[in-house]
Amino acid sequence: MSADLPARRRRTRDTVLAAITQLGPATRAELSRRTGLSRSAVGDCVAGLLLEGLIAEGWSDEPTAGRGRPASVLSVRGATGVVLGIDLGHAHVTAALATTLGEVLAECSDELDVDHLPGQALDLAARLAERALRAGGHRLDEVRGVAAGIPGPLAMRTNVVSAPTILADWVGLDPAAELGRRLGRPVVVANDADMGAQGERVFGAARRFDDFLYVKASHGIGAGIVLAGQTYRGSAGFAGEIGHTHIPGASNWCRCGSRGCLETVVSISHVRRRLAHILSTSGATMSEHRLPPLGELADNPAAARVLTDAGRTIGRVVADLVNCLNPAAIVLGGELGAAGEPFVGGVRESIDRYAQPASALTAQVVAGQLGSRAELLGTIAIASRAPTSVVGGHT
Repeated sequence: MSADLPARRRRTRDTVLAAITQLGPATRAELSRRTGLSRSAVGDCVAGLLLEGLIAEGWSDEPTAGRGRPASVLSVRGATGVVLGIDLGHAHVTAALATTLGEVLAECSDELDVDHLPGQALDLAARLAERALRAGGHRLDEVRGVAAGIPGPLAMRTNVVSAPTILADWVGLDPAAELGRRLGRPVVVANDADMGAQGERVFGAARRFDDFLYVKASHGIGAGIVLAGQTYRGSAGFAGEIGHTHIPGASNWCRCGSRGCLETVVSISHVRRRLAHILSTSGATMSEHRLPPLGELADNPAAARVLTDAGRTIGRVVADLVNCLNPAAIVLGGELGAAGEPFVGGVRESIDRYAQPASALTAQVVAGQLGSRAELLGTIAIASRAPTSVVGGHT
């Protein structure tokens, strides 16, 4: 039926359907606000999608102001295809085959020094994607979209890695074109923090927010910025590199060539070393690799102090962003984001202390719901609405 529509109406239809897929259950008013389309255009389009059986209408569980009945909400009726999502971390590569609704059908992962072996990392990503396809019982020509996240920024105009102090061995590479050539399919590539933000926005803790910061606190510290429902990447594509904010009193050398950057003071490796030291018993040194997941340490008073202090340090940097951007929420992801209340509470303390009171009051601080899977699920969300005719692209 959609093939018979005029081009403009077909674009409107695709825009609204993608927004419902991305938002999850949404009202007509939310769709109008998020897409920029008039309410009448959204209403006409929704009527057509309901007739096609592509979406369903129900009633919201949210309480409503006044005495009227709850607003009707619209959701995708069923999975409309499969996509591939690829997460390249600093030390791992993961590929997943999933439905466009985020149900993972098959997943394959392997460890690799991604930072220093870009060619091997991209080769591995392609092999794992093919392995996930086989495991999920699908062919590449059945895939609607492919997206990948990398642990560094991409230049806005060229889609090339160009920051010489971040992923130095990747400089000059166009990861979207390279992966597209290996897979024979168009690929959308973006910074992993931006992918994590999209994962939490579509499937996790940020589903109700149009303006929020996603802070990925892991081996590096980065932020995915979403403003008015759109990923904000800055004029050249390098927004969100908060790990290179200077911390007063810190003096460790950073990979960017400066001293005292945030990620030299608070990263998962630094925090785990401190935890291993304080949790060592009887004079024996505990290996940081033998520590339990950070969320299991929240009830240990000494460990909680370390995690709270890490949160305060990151929160001091985030407080300045709260002043500048006035987000509705700060969503904490990465391995430190999974540390629970001590870490979340530390971030909250610093925002309350250093941010302008009105902005601090309106900014919720929450742990991400997806943990270390936020970036992978973000690539699935992006792949679900990725273009299928151009290799490369941005979120």
